[in-house]
Amino acid sequence: MAAEVLAEGGTAVTVYDAMPSVARKFLMAGRGGLNLTHSEELPAFLSRYREAAEWLEPAIRAFPPQRLRDWCEALGEPTFVGSSGRVFPVAMKASPLLRAWLRRLATQGVRFELRHRWIGWDGEARLTFETPAGLRAITADATVLALGGASWPRLGSDGGWAALLAAKGLAIAPLRPANCGFTIAWSDIFRDRFEGQPLKGIALSFGDRSVRGEAVITRDGIEGGAVYALSAELREAIAATGEAILHVALRPDLAATELIRRLSAPRGKQSLSNVLRKLVQLSPVATGLLQEAAKAQGLALSSLPPDRLAPLINAVPVRLTGTAGLARAISSAGGIARDELDADFMLKRLPGIFAAGEMLDWEAPTGGYLLQASFATGVAAGKGVLKWLAGGTAGND
Repeated sequence: MAAEVLAEGGTAVTVYDAMPSVARKFLMAGRGGLNLTHSEELPAFLSRYREAAEWLEPAIRAFPPQRLRDWCEALGEPTFVGSSGRVFPVAMKASPLLRAWLRRLATQGVRFELRHRWIGWDGEARLTFETPAGLRAITADATVLALGGASWPRLGSDGGWAALLAAKGLAIAPLRPANCGFTIAWSDIFRDRFEGQPLKGIALSFGDRSVRGEAVITRDGIEGGAVYALSAELREAIAATGEAILHVALRPDLAATELIRRLSAPRGKQSLSNVLRKLVQLSPVATGLLQEAAKAQGLALSSLPPDRLAPLINAVPVRLTGTAGLARAISSAGGIARDELDADFMLKRLPGIFAAGEMLDWEAPTGGYLLQASFATGVAAGKGVLKWLAGGTAGND
């Protein structure tokens, strides 16, 4: 996005990429349908960035969700709003959009140099790259760093830049998993039977937040959209105390009184599992989770009266013991601290060097917020470079 803004401004631009092909993480993001942005009103949209909302607001207001949709449309890839409010290209893929984008950049004169891994600056302040042919030094009038976070490092963004910038005295918040799964000490019986099984139509709660959605049981814990929405709070609680208790509502649409009524019906010779399946419509994995939680508390599930079982069904306590690895997180938290950049996304300690995207210290839930902020900060950094090159006001706080 920065390259496009600069090319439109009449600047000669070269994009250096460490990988053999460009936009690998962008293509990965589109594997399940490219969620570009979200259609909710801007105040609610901005609130998703939590403490970074004020920082990112000018960039997102300058390049808001509708502008992103218009940009896609101009590339021949119209978008639509899904039932959840999320915005997708009609093609539901990243590859057609990427091909159209690369064609346009080529017509604008943007050059690409692949297999160029940036390793810092040489003694003459030139950008230095590792290439198949050896080291290469480049002199640039201005530079935009858009090196990503540290999730899915095999796609190119491995966080190696953090040490390079820290060596220049920049404050870098540690890179941590975001939109990630969590580890749970499942029993062998539960793990072996339910690994890979989805929990559908549930609500997850932690603290004063509750999220509807789905989750998936993994061999070592739990992941999925509803979990990702709470991942920041859960991650920080685990960092502070070593654990977090997540509560799972297995039938969030049923009030406690209705659950008690159903559970009070005569059982005859039916097992509790059959009662839960027939009268409460719990899936086998949901019943298994309920049994797992009861066992952890030393409770015999079958002996609980309806007025004790009903509240447990909609507040199953699950003890999270850690975060899943950063390498498999959807995104990462941490990065270049806000105070290190001016209003144009230029590094104050390194004039002429700008930064954008996930390498900055912000995080957001899934739902289109990650890509929107990456696009918007890329646009903002590109505009900042144009101001810098013109001798304008870039550099003001």
